[in-house]
Amino acid sequence: MKKILVAIDGLKINPKTLDFACHMGSLTRSKLTAVFLENLVAENRLLVKEGYDATYLNWGVDENAPEHQAKMELIRKNINVFKDYCVKREIQYDVLCEEGTPAKEIIRQSRFADLLIADAEICFNEKFKGGTTHFEREILKKAECPVIIAPESFDRINEIIFCYDGSRSAIYSMKQFDYIFPELRRAKVILIEVSKGINAVVTEIEKAKEWLCRRYHNIKVEILHGTPKDELFQYLLQRKNAIFVMGAYGRSSFSRLFKRSAAEKVLKTTNLPVFIAHP
Repeated sequence: MKKILVAIDGLKINPKTLDFACHMGSLTRSKLTAVFLENLVAENRLLVKEGYDATYLNWGVDENAPEHQAKMELIRKNINVFKDYCVKREIQYDVLCEEGTPAKEIIRQSRFADLLIADAEICFNEKFKGGTTHFEREILKKAECPVIIAPESFDRINEIIFCYDGSRSAIYSMKQFDYIFPELRRAKVILIEVSKGINAVVTEIEKAKEWLCRRYHNIKVEILHGTPKDELFQYLLQRKNAIFVMGAYGRSSFSRLFKRSAAEKVLKTTNLPVFIAHP
């Protein structure tokens, strides 16, 4: 049994992400730990505090404010929604409510988890930014376990697309995916590499295929020619009921995909779950 974290917007729960997380929890017979995120740091304001012998000003959240209490009530309702999803699907669950800076809290919790599931709506939501720190960039770079960005809709996984660029990060992500999801070894596997030119040398892709052949039985190798970003967009648009596995943000030549505009295009246009891991 594994521990799977699920990052959830405390104020706007996404049923599609819950469906996907429950499917992965059921597939791996794992416990789901929902981390309900609310950026209370953004609510900080100067408040009048009463000390032992003086009144003073300090930054904090006004917990008695009607707006704050309404938000807390909405979070409690969404927690019950998550619990109902798990109970109906007979999945073990736990709930954590994190009121600090969302990215930092998720990263801290990821150290003790096997997998983190987050949906693209959270990753690209303006309210989960803090100063110059972007939530999606922080978790993709610093999470201490593999991450899956959940799709907007999901049916099943019949196909695994491993993206290979010759880097240690790409191979590492393949290994992590296999270790976490041995239940998917009967799925069809496509190993793809994007070559910048028709005559470009393929970077040891046969060795990557050999490693996969020891674990999967239905494997196909495809070489795409052209600009990696453009070719991958076009390729992934044609796939469905698949999961896309790639090397981590900031650690491979495919990291350019996870600049904000490009990542949003991949995640929202292709509608595939994306698995990311880094050494």
